[in-house]
Amino acid sequence: MQKVVFYSIVGLIAFSCFGCGQSGSAGNLVHDSTTVQILDSAYDFGKANEGEKVDFSFRFRNTGTHPLIITDARASCGCTKPTWPREPIPPGAMASIKAEFNTEGRMGPAYKVITVTSNANPSFPQLKLTGMVVKKN
Repeated sequence: MQKVVFYSIVGLIAFSCFGCGQSGSAGNLVHDSTTVQILDSAYDFGKANEGEKVDFSFRFRNTGTHPLIITDARASCGCTKPTWPREPIPPGAMASIKAEFNTEGRMGPAYKVITVTSNANPSFPQLKLTGMVVKKN
């Protein structure tokens, strides 16, 4: 019984370290981190009529020495759709993340947040879209 427990523990330790020495794409993101300068982190669209779509592009620049890779951008609700560059952004280049907010059925104050996942270190701040949706005439 003791041998079974011993070999089980050894097996678990070996299995948990199986990929420790390998460098996969996730490991490269950590080693190849870059820096980013956010030019637009918040946008107040003022007032919009219900049913309108509000668009804004949050601009940024890769200020690091490695390509910037954005792997995901998620909005705080389904009424906001972020679109981001799928290709790596070279050092020194500018790019943007476009946010489209559908105001249909969203009357009142609007506060939408986009969370960006990338190889930037420090990470992207949350991008904020705010304003007031009023009843259309």
